[in-house]
Amino acid sequence: MIDYSRDDDGVVTLTMNDPAQPANTMTEAYVAAMSAAVDRLHAEREQVTGVIVTSAKKTFFAGGDLPTMYRATRADAPALFKLLSTIKWDLRRLETYGRPVVAAINGAALGGGLEIALACHHRIALDRPDTRIGFPEVTLGLLPGAGGVTRTVRMLGLAPALTTWLLTGRRFRPADALANGLIDQLAATPAELIIQAREWIRANPDAAQPWDRDGYRIRGGLPAAQLPAFPATLRKQLKGASLPAPEKILATAVEGAQVDFDTAQVIETRHLITLLTGRIAKNMIGAFFFDMRAVNGGLARPRVEAPPPRRVAVLGAGMMGAGIAQACAEAGLDVVVRDVTPELAARAAGPGITTTAEVAALAGCDVVIEAVFEDPALKQRVFAEVLPVVAPDALLASNTSTLPITGLAAGVQRPGDFIGMHFFSPVGKMPLLEIVVGEKTSDAAVARAFDLGRLIGKTPIVVNDGRGFFTSRVIGTFLDEALTMLAEGVPAPSIEHAALQAGYPTGPLALADEVSLTLMQRIRRQYEAATGDGFERLPSHELVDAMVDKHERPGRSGGRGFYAYGNGKRGLLWEGLVEMATPAGRAVPLEDLKDRFLFAEALDARRCLDEGVLRTAEDGNVGSILGIGYPAWTGGVLRFAEQHDDFEGRARELAARYGKRFEPA
Repeated sequence: MIDYSRDDDGVVTLTMNDPAQPANTMTEAYVAAMSAAVDRLHAEREQVTGVIVTSAKKTFFAGGDLPTMYRATRADAPALFKLLSTIKWDLRRLETYGRPVVAAINGAALGGGLEIALACHHRIALDRPDTRIGFPEVTLGLLPGAGGVTRTVRMLGLAPALTTWLLTGRRFRPADALANGLIDQLAATPAELIIQAREWIRANPDAAQPWDRDGYRIRGGLPAAQLPAFPATLRKQLKGASLPAPEKILATAVEGAQVDFDTAQVIETRHLITLLTGRIAKNMIGAFFFDMRAVNGGLARPRVEAPPPRRVAVLGAGMMGAGIAQACAEAGLDVVVRDVTPELAARAAGPGITTTAEVAALAGCDVVIEAVFEDPALKQRVFAEVLPVVAPDALLASNTSTLPITGLAAGVQRPGDFIGMHFFSPVGKMPLLEIVVGEKTSDAAVARAFDLGRLIGKTPIVVNDGRGFFTSRVIGTFLDEALTMLAEGVPAPSIEHAALQAGYPTGPLALADEVSLTLMQRIRRQYEAATGDGFERLPSHELVDAMVDKHERPGRSGGRGFYAYGNGKRGLLWEGLVEMATPAGRAVPLEDLKDRFLFAEALDARRCLDEGVLRTAEDGNVGSILGIGYPAWTGGVLRFAEQHDDFEGRARELAARYGKRFEPA
């Protein structure tokens, strides 16, 4: 896995190149190869003037071996300790070798890859647009355990190491990594990368790590006065949620800063093993590695050939339409945006985007994405206007969040080419795309929509038709549960804090304001009209109607909702909420509030899978985290149910206390 080559100047190049994988990771093959390479370096020390560590892959090093990590159990702890100790010992032997060691980072260096680079005395990164450098471990429920915490703290100081690198999971571009202290130099080309590495070796024959020199102190010292503030700051960042990975990173950094380097390494190893053998890391690795890889790899894409998109028509130049147009243009597609007037269409103007009010300007478009108001008649009308001029086999996509695709397709010619493409706002930031398949949607249309989603950088899940599809339906369940709590007399602050402490990114009442109570009311009334006598009216519906119709509080867009708003900022919860609720007959325990949110969504997601709305569990897990904010620590809405110690029993408990909606199917 590691090629060892020494030139006439005595410079040894260690080139990492795992023959069994497209990227280098910390597999057993890496461990054995690095041990052998370092052994040889020490054996040939008198003939060596310096060392360059680089990669033969497009990336430098991708990090830890996640499949192996995923399988780790508590019984594996002694073996894991030995393995991690070996990895660290070899990197320690490399940095104390007595010769200059340079990391020539020719591509992405994430997690373990960055840890290898930090064990070198100097780091030069190839300045390419796709190169990323960082520690994503916290987003997988882990911590950098091959010396990453220990070295970063000693290199940058406690506060910068934690707040910039270790707790954020950020993946920096090379220039940003240089500005933030973990990269020393940039190179414009692969050849220049190696030239600069050789030059640095010649200029620094006595190179050593700062912490191995006499008189070294951690930059900024140990900020004893600030130490009590670190846990409070972290808790504020986590919004009260208790997540083991960031807590262990903080503990590792603070504890390790107060002892010698080798002891700090042991502390780091022990904390990592605790995370590796725990449930939450497995949940997060399952979602963000296995499920994400399956979804993006086309698990739900029909195995049919599909022509690539070339020219996209976007109907509607509002915020959503403009965002879709920009995403398509940034992917190199020719984009035309149409609205009813040139002035309205111009709202979506940008590089690679043509705006127009003329139907004729859409001639030849092979993809049509409609992003107009959520009105079935309006959507069908705009399709009817453009169908005569676009390509005869154009993909016809509606960006709707709730309206059934089969019903929309009934009013449009060529229903086999008609599909739902539900983007999330803001389009530029939200990574998910929900592809909705109607009764007559063809496999070719699904494949074309999927390929377009991947082309513009989205993670596309594929679901079957139904009111609300998957994401809007399940997040509606979340909001309904919050409003039910409010109607029961649970104090509004308790509802918000319970959701945040469960790991949701936003409180449900704040989210309802963002969605708009008016929109929630309209969607529910559409569903009520379609269902007829079978519709069950809930206390949450009465509450929304009172908010909108009686108190004129439509949500954030109207400046008044569950919260007050001023100068574009959310203020305090509205005092009138106390009077709207039924006086509470009993206090509801915090754990019940948290579980009511988690279980309400998990149970509805299981119904989506049973009913065929969800095609795969992987789509449900990924969609719930990326699209509707289900807590990432769960590994996704369906994995939460699978890994819970007693999901069925706890659901029945909640059903007995709060209603039959919690009865497990």
